[in-house]
Amino acid sequence: MVNIIVELSKYLMIIFITMYTYLCFNIFGYYDPDKKKRMLRKQNVLMFTIHMIAFVVMYLETEDIKMFAFYLMQVVLLGAIILLYTLIYPKVSRLVVNNMCMLLSIGLIMLTRLNYEKAVKQYVIAAGTVALSLVVPVIIRKFKKLPEWRKFYGIAGIVSLGVVAVLGQVSYGAKLGFTIGGISIQPSELVKIVFVFFVAASFKYSMEFKNIVITTAVAAFHVLILVASKDLGAALIIFVVYLTMLYVATHQPLYLLAGLGAGSVASVAAYYLFGHVRTRVNVWRDPFATYDNGGYQVAQSLFAIGTGGWFGMGLFQGEPDTIPVADEDFIFSAISEEMGLIFALCMILICVSCYIMFLNIAMQLHNMFYKMVALGLGTCYIFQVFLTIGGVTKFIPSTGVTLPLVSYGGSSLLSTLIMFAIIQGLYILREDEEEDIERKKKERLRAKRSRQAYPQRPGKTGNVPERAKRSGQKRQEAGKGKARPEQRVR
Repeated sequence: MVNIIVELSKYLMIIFITMYTYLCFNIFGYYDPDKKKRMLRKQNVLMFTIHMIAFVVMYLETEDIKMFAFYLMQVVLLGAIILLYTLIYPKVSRLVVNNMCMLLSIGLIMLTRLNYEKAVKQYVIAAGTVALSLVVPVIIRKFKKLPEWRKFYGIAGIVSLGVVAVLGQVSYGAKLGFTIGGISIQPSELVKIVFVFFVAASFKYSMEFKNIVITTAVAAFHVLILVASKDLGAALIIFVVYLTMLYVATHQPLYLLAGLGAGSVASVAAYYLFGHVRTRVNVWRDPFATYDNGGYQVAQSLFAIGTGGWFGMGLFQGEPDTIPVADEDFIFSAISEEMGLIFALCMILICVSCYIMFLNIAMQLHNMFYKMVALGLGTCYIFQVFLTIGGVTKFIPSTGVTLPLVSYGGSSLLSTLIMFAIIQGLYILREDEEEDIERKKKERLRAKRSRQAYPQRPGKTGNVPERAKRSGQKRQEAGKGKARPEQRVR
């Protein structure tokens, strides 16, 4: 009976997430607020249904009551996120909130399946970060001096990365962070956000060539510190984010070509300078030939994706534990194996839907600083998704970055939730701008109608007859009689 339920559950979850994904894109074609609200409520129902089905299966497989308790805790968290955001911020983007909760729920489902203890830690970090991030939209909306702190953003980013480069602990061949009180901290995750603010503030300050050179130098310093720490994934993200923001701000193809050329040269240099880069490139070229020397991870990832097929093996029916770090960098492979490739592709499309919303917000904002922030955060998010999925599918060499909101990792989860909160603040700003523009239009229209309904009355001078104009000759004749007598010369 359990096997039948497990087999049926995977098809139901695929159907429901396909419907959810369809609504993610279909909602862009509707302008009626009531229809949008109905579609967003349907998304909530589908999300909680998928979440419930997954935990029913996990409870039947483990027969552990803590699964049921943990399920209720997650329902409370997801429901609180949706409720608090919509109550505190009525103008919030419900689609972004729904997608954030959907990706978070998928991550918690898979982490519970792979490692219950890590899932609990992820839950605690998520709950704390959500409570913290609820104040972020207020800061974005009310604090108007954020564009003036460009020097602070640049110094804070460089100092944070420099501390890691000097004092950081080595993990998987790179200095990623350090541990304080048993909690692992990876500053590069938060530096990505600070870096976006730095570039946006710099371009807001000036678009002169001198300022662009200085900004490029500071950005290059960020990248060099990350390369020195061997955190090449974060270095690549910083590079792509800056190049994208620079091109959009200047509209100069020459900058884009120069950046791509510099990136190509740096990639070749990294291949010859760092042994672990050469290893990852060789693994990417043929993971099966290097199966016993670094290729095991990618090979197992490909085996898992192929074994799962389109519909997956079902929860607890696969062997994702054979994939190294399946709960972090390679969680996409674990999801593909047990939930199916269709489910995994829908998850990717949900990420794309988030990115489209980020770009939509960026294009509709009028302030240069906020526009650049939305663009930079959107680029950072979608490029990290690309690096993660591209690495586990052998599309590109593995870079060691996590899948936002899905993979295990406190720093990654913290930075991503804050990133989404910033986007919500920008969305509210956009709504405020549109309301202000609409209000001014209505005021001008009322003034125009008022002038048409009550035309200006003619002045009193219009009824007074004009004085008869005297000719020049008459003025001279009249002036003769009134002429002053000649003065006597003394």
